[in-house]
Amino acid sequence: MGDGHFWGYYPGKIWSWLVVKLLFIPVKVEGREHLVENQSYVFVANHQGAFDIFLIYGFLNRNFKWMMKKAIRKIPLVGVACEYAHHIFLDKSGPKKIRKSYEQAESVLKEGMSLVVFPEGARTFTGHMGVFRRGAFMLADELQLPVCPLTINGSFNIKPRMKDLFWVFWHPMKLTIHEPIEPIGKGADNIKNQMDKSYEVIMSALEPKYQGFVENPDQ
Repeated sequence: MGDGHFWGYYPGKIWSWLVVKLLFIPVKVEGREHLVENQSYVFVANHQGAFDIFLIYGFLNRNFKWMMKKAIRKIPLVGVACEYAHHIFLDKSGPKKIRKSYEQAESVLKEGMSLVVFPEGARTFTGHMGVFRRGAFMLADELQLPVCPLTINGSFNIKPRMKDLFWVFWHPMKLTIHEPIEPIGKGADNIKNQMDKSYEVIMSALEPKYQGFVENPDQ
């Protein structure tokens, strides 16, 4: 419990599951058979909306840490809670800071502990996917971990980013767990391979009306 493995996962899982159930939101999960027990993964997902957190926390059924912007550390209460839970703050202000973030991740990602990242870095305004950033894939390359793409459907319909804070629509959600992409070596080619394949696979499982690239204004 002291290492954050319990407090960093189970309270969030229970809370997320309860929120979804209390709102009577149906959830479908496909692809759990692709995951190997006690294997660490870098999970990468499209960022449809606020309910992505509830879907992944409540229904992925894997103990994991979030990789998040260092700015979140400054948010009152949230930053402290994330720090105690040993979530990873990515500091990209220089090579030494990036290296320190990687070392923190390496110390945490053991014995099946995984990492979840939204490579777009921000929620979509349109339901479509934006640009993927390299950070998660550079980390996977550094640690030689498989990248497991996740496709989220329905979260954007429940709480679009441009709606009022308390405005929630009823809509089913679906989490698709794709086959993990194993490293093919180490370096730029591997990073590009895992990033490009992840983007393609995630996009392929989106609802047809949300397929196709649309740039997000804040990317």
